[in-house]
Amino acid sequence: MTPTPPDIVAVVVTHRSGSTIDACLTRLRAADGVTQIRVVDNASDDATLGIVQRHASLDPRVRFIGNPDNPGFAVACNQGARAADVSWIAFVNPDCLVEADTLARLHAHAEALGAPCLLGTELVGEDGVRDPAARRRDPDFVAMLRDPRARALAVPRDRAQALQRVEAISGALMLMPRALFVRIDGFDPGYRLHAEDLDLCRRAREAGAVIAVANDIEVLHVRGVSSRSRPVFVEWHKHRGLWRYFQRFEAGQRSWLQRVAVWLMIWARFPLAVLRRAAASRG
Repeated sequence: MTPTPPDIVAVVVTHRSGSTIDACLTRLRAADGVTQIRVVDNASDDATLGIVQRHASLDPRVRFIGNPDNPGFAVACNQGARAADVSWIAFVNPDCLVEADTLARLHAHAEALGAPCLLGTELVGEDGVRDPAARRRDPDFVAMLRDPRARALAVPRDRAQALQRVEAISGALMLMPRALFVRIDGFDPGYRLHAEDLDLCRRAREAGAVIAVANDIEVLHVRGVSSRSRPVFVEWHKHRGLWRYFQRFEAGQRSWLQRVAVWLMIWARFPLAVLRRAAASRG
């Protein structure tokens, strides 16, 4: 059987992404199977919008939505996906630099599965280090109370599998059929930043979809470019997202004492996380 040609919209959410968005869009415009590109900007105050407008003037596939404020990553992803009409959606961070065949190869994996799916790739930093968020299991917050080692969600890479099934993948790069996106109503807009990808994966899995990582496809991920200057903002919404995830999927099966303990565990880490992120930004 001849494989179905890819028909993919690449959705890119930007916020102060001027240092990477030019390279990101240049590569997406050259990528096989990308028929539409939707950029949603969340109130950038740097060079981002000018760069996006230049790409839009050169390529009719590129359209953008400029939000006057920052409603969050999940809201912007939904805006971009709903502003397109093709059958496959790729969510691509502005600091992810794909190769010409990346999305077409990922689409081929999806077609071979023959089932609703949400697929990611291997993510590698500029330093050559693999991103542990590419393969994850669901958080179990009460298990984290008992054993701090349970806080590590990363799943080891299985070199024997070209397509490795996992419970969750990274939101930095995801491919899914539009039909699945519509069925689960996209991202939960209640998340502002972080944990929305864990939520999406869990709801997709509960809807019968396969969640998997293509171990044979690598993408360069220049991590955290837009968040380095705002450690308090980023960590606040990260911890808020974790609490929301717990409330949605786990709190109903836990005692009030366990719920209080999880809240304390999440928010006790907030000041230290801010200090660490600030120190990393200065470094």
